[in-house]
Amino acid sequence: MSFIRLHDVTRTYGSGSAAVTPLAGVDLQIERGEFFVLLGPSGSGKTTLLNLIAGIDRPDAGRIEVDGQDLGRLGPGALADWRAEHVGYVFQSPNLIPVLTAYENVEVPLWLFPLGAKERHQRVETALSAVGLIDRAFHRPKALSGGQEQRVAIARAIVADPQVVLADEPTGNLDHVAAEGVLELLSRLNSEHGKTVVMVTHDPRAAAFGTRRMVLDKGQLGDLPAPRASEVER
Repeated sequence: MSFIRLHDVTRTYGSGSAAVTPLAGVDLQIERGEFFVLLGPSGSGKTTLLNLIAGIDRPDAGRIEVDGQDLGRLGPGALADWRAEHVGYVFQSPNLIPVLTAYENVEVPLWLFPLGAKERHQRVETALSAVGLIDRAFHRPKALSGGQEQRVAIARAIVADPQVVLADEPTGNLDHVAAEGVLELLSRLNSEHGKTVVMVTHDPRAAAFGTRRMVLDKGQLGDLPAPRASEVER
């Protein structure tokens, strides 16, 4: 069975003539350990798909399963608990809390778990080390570059050791050099740490980092050819 499976999923917002359907009868299977990239223009439904996989949103029709768990069978509380344990989410903006240090921002998700101070400390250090920022642990966001802020956000997403990392345009606000660093980090999390990564983007260069790519347009999924070597300059 596929690790992530969407079966005949439809999501519509609004009603009548104002209705918008970003996903219409979508079938998708993502295997454990893939770096899956969904490419599409703004407004094509990419974020909607991520939010459905994360259990942040619910489909109007169809079924979503992650590692055999049918998300439709979970109530709001159980779904929130499941998401905290199994999903790490990286947004386009880092959304760090400005009055907290990098260490404290990464630690925030762990307060949802019954962990002692020593284990929280070990997990935060491990996450910051994984993104190469252990030396910036006690810097506040204003003392970090944009790329460093996004790496802190990735550390926060992986600190609870989730099974899947969802990334919503994670390089959209970064310059070329910082974006390259974030994409290489996501690639290492996939290849070296075994994380299943699902990233959405409108940038073909970013998409080229995936092990499998598809395109979403007008509510429908389509295959995208594998990138040529010349498309990726690392």
